[in-house]
Amino acid sequence: MSVQWTAVAAGQLQAARDYLARTSPGYAQALAGRIIDRAEALDGQPHSGAEVPEYGDPDIREVFEHPYRILYRINGSDIEVIAVLHSSRRLPRSPPG
Repeated sequence: MSVQWTAVAAGQLQAARDYLARTSPGYAQALAGRIIDRAEALDGQPHSGAEVPEYGDPDIREVFEHPYRILYRINGSDIEVIAVLHSSRRLPRSPPG
């Protein structure tokens, strides 16, 4: 398996890092690194995340790197990171990507 990032998820991660870097560049960089590491750790363990209850699709799962939700889709032999969202935000009605 390999972990791929959608353009949407990569953009969300970049936006979060940029926002946090305005007040704390070190924290922003460290958090972005932890989010990437958490997503990459899914390689070979695609079912380690929980199903996203809002979507009811067993192929759409999530892991957390506080305070962010990392949503991903199991797609055959690949894992697609489809969103990186602050846990206080509502999810879109339908899964991203």
